[in-house]
Parts: sequence; C-alpha cells; structure tokens
Amino acid sequence: MVDTRFHRLSQTYALHALVGVLPRPVVLDDDRAASFMVLGADELSLAGAGHVALAAHKNYLDDLKATTAGLVIVSAQLRDAVPATSIAIVDDRPHELFADILDALYPASTRGGVGGIAGASTSPFLEEGVSLGPNVVLGEGVEIGRGTVIGANTVIGAGVAIGRNCTIGANVTIDCAYLGGNVVIHPGARIGTEGFGWLDHARSNRKIPQLGRVIVQDDVEIGANATIDRGALGDTVIGEGTKIDNLVQIGHNCRIGRYCLIAAQSGLSGSTVLEDGVLMAGGTGTGGHLTIGAGSVVYGRAGVSKSWPAGSKLFGAPARDIKEYWRETAMLKRMMNKGEQR
Repeated sequence: MVDTRFHRLSQTYALHALVGVLPRPVVLDDDRAASFMVLGADELSLAGAGHVALAAHKNYLDDLKATTAGLVIVSAQLRDAVPATSIAIVDDRPHELFADILDALYPASTRGGVGGIAGASTSPFLEEGVSLGPNVVLGEGVEIGRGTVIGANTVIGAGVAIGRNCTIGANVTIDCAYLGGNVVIHPGARIGTEGFGWLDHARSNRKIPQLGRVIVQDDVEIGANATIDRGALGDTVIGEGTKIDNLVQIGHNCRIGRYCLIAAQSGLSGSTVLEDGVLMAGGTGTGGHLTIGAGSVVYGRAGVSKSWPAGSKLFGAPARDIKEYWRETAMLKRMMNKGEQR
C-alpha cells in the first residue's frame, strides 16, 4: 500500500483536474468521471472506491475482476474485465499513464527517502533502554522499541518503526520500513531503498515511482551489505524467522515466507514469492513474478525462470528438477564417450 507515513499525497484531485495536469491527452468516456475524486493510488487487490489502480496485462486479470478500485487504468485487451463499479481509462501505454498519475499524486518532494520527508514534524519516540551508537541519525516520527541497539553511523529514515530487542549494525540505512521484534541487521545493509522499475527502456529509461514499504517480521536476520528494495506500490515482506546472508539482493514486492534461508550472493528479482521454508543456496537467482513452493531447495548457482510447486529440488540454469538435471548430464556423458570410441 502507499503509506502516507512515508509518501505524502500532494492533494486530492477531481478526475478532470488530474487529467488536466498530465503531460498528454487522456480520454474520459464515462459519465461518472465528472464527479469522481481521486484520493490516492494502490494495487488492484487493495484499492478502494477513491483509488486509482493499474491493470496493464493479462497477469492482472484475476485481481482486476475482483478489484474495488474506483478508477482503473487498463490496456484495451482488459477493458471488458473491468468491474461495472469501476471507471476505466483505456490507454495504449497504461504503465506510462499510471506513472504520470503517480507523479502528480506523489511528487518527488513528497516521497520517502533517507533524510527525506517528515511525517508530521514529530520527534523520534524511543522506549526505555534503547542504545544509540555515535553519529546515528533518526528521522522525524521514528519509533524504536526497548532494548534495541543501533550501531554507529546508521541512518533511520522518517516514519520507520523498529520493534523491541533488535540489533542494528553500523552503517545501516533503513527507510520506508516496519521491523518486528528481535530482528538482527548486520553492518552495511540497506533496507527500503527504491526498487528497480523503469519504463521506455533504451530510450528515456523513465523511473517508475517506488511508493511501497518493507515489512520485516519477528526474528529475521539480514546479513552484511544485503539490500532489500521497498515495493513499487505494495510491500516487500520478509517472513518470521527467515535468515538472509551477506550480499543478497531482494527486489521490490518480493514476498519471502517464514523460516527461509537465503545464502550469500543470491538475487531475487521483483515480485518473487518464496513460500515457507525455502532454501536458496549461494549464488542463486530468480527471474521475478514467480513462486517457489514451500520446503523447496534451490541448489547453488541455479537460475529459476518459472514457478515450481512445494518440495521441489532445483539445479541448473535454467533451473530444473535436480534428478532430471543429473539424468541429462549422465546421458550427455554417455554420448560423448561413445563418440570418442568411434
């Protein structure tokens, strides 16, 4: 969700007024548009009657059919799936139009960023027993629970909330995030940085506003120099008890289940879902917008390019069932041996 604790809405707009400030013409062919007020933006699955949401391609279809968003930006192929309760704006470049709307509703000056916006000009709130190292910087409205230790030179952005008995190492930055209790973050980690989202590739490389959050649940450990991007609109979630090694990259809108293990130098592309108890060995990667089922093991250096069910054992690039991989390897070896004997 777009959390106004981190990303402030510039103003509410009558839809006709909002369209008027956009950089290109927009056709409104629904009589309800005349009285519609835009109160913010959100994901299809979370948007309410005053929100604008995006449905750009068929992957959005199920959420589109169930959405309660008052206004939906859609591609022509999805127009017929828009609920009767929603106003549809059909556009041949729906992502670009939606980014224009986000820029109008949440200008760069109102967006979160370490040392960026302040919520309500409130001083940080620290419970008893919080320990701050030298040169720690706390943004406005920060909340930290008792027994938490913050290492030297760490910067906590405006509005961030950190639970009790956490250990935050030196030179960490945390932004647009909520952390539970007993969380450990090792030195140099970056939590809540902007996600890697772009439009008009190879021409303008226009940034898509990153207006989501990072949710870190209880008992999570995050290794040194790991990076976890905040969501584009929704949340990046790290589930309870999950342990993340050094130098791991987790992209925007990833959802990591409970008690997962992710080893060093792994990278999860945006919107990857790991269900509970997944093990990602060192140097593994995912292609994004895919799900790896509960209890699966992804062996070292594997590259996952599609979704897999619970209990999968994956190896290779592109990743496949490890037994299939070894059968293929054995067959190739036999073929090579036969060739050498001729």
